[in-house]
Amino acid sequence: MNIDYTGQRVKMVDCQVRTTDVTDLAIISAMLDIPREEFVPAKSKALAYIDEDIALTEHGAGPRRYLMESSPFAKLVQLAEIQPTDVVLDVGCATGYSSAVLSRLSSQVIAVESDSELARIATEKLAELGCDNVAVVEGALQEGCATEAPYDVIILEGSVSAVPQSLFDQLKEEGRLVVVEGFGNAGKARIYLKTGSKVTGRYAFNAAIKPLPGFEIARGFEF
Repeated sequence: MNIDYTGQRVKMVDCQVRTTDVTDLAIISAMLDIPREEFVPAKSKALAYIDEDIALTEHGAGPRRYLMESSPFAKLVQLAEIQPTDVVLDVGCATGYSSAVLSRLSSQVIAVESDSELARIATEKLAELGCDNVAVVEGALQEGCATEAPYDVIILEGSVSAVPQSLFDQLKEEGRLVVVEGFGNAGKARIYLKTGSKVTGRYAFNAAIKPLPGFEIARGFEF
């Protein structure tokens, strides 16, 4: 079956991205350019441009991971206001689609992934597409990548219960961190700005996206 992936990309941008107030032409251009179908399992290629999260891993092999739905992804990226000179930390890059898009917007992307197989796929796919300004680092997502810090922008590719201090510590002065806090319909996209030693945040929009592993809040003892 021959699928017109280029046509599907155009429809994705026109019907899923532009219609949700994403107006940044650089983001739109990047999402038209990056072949989303290359970052999903072979059995899911025909579904690469549907308006839903796409499973990247199977049940039973650790926390299930997903490629984020295009609309909330684009809105989070637009919220970060990435500049061509920015260095970006992409937390939870999975197979690398998000990092490929971010590579078109910034000077350098450090892509952190905790799943070794996903990190391997991301490294291969990004190399195939010539995303030479992306480095994939395998490690715990909640720890970020302190060795390459500080960053102008940090973006988390899934929802979390709370952002750990370790990630805020990796922001540059005037650096931005964008994230969805909370799960399901309770998810809220927020942007944090670092000024001096102080980090302030504000609500941006509602977003229901799949969670990232490793950011769960440990429960204390209850009597």
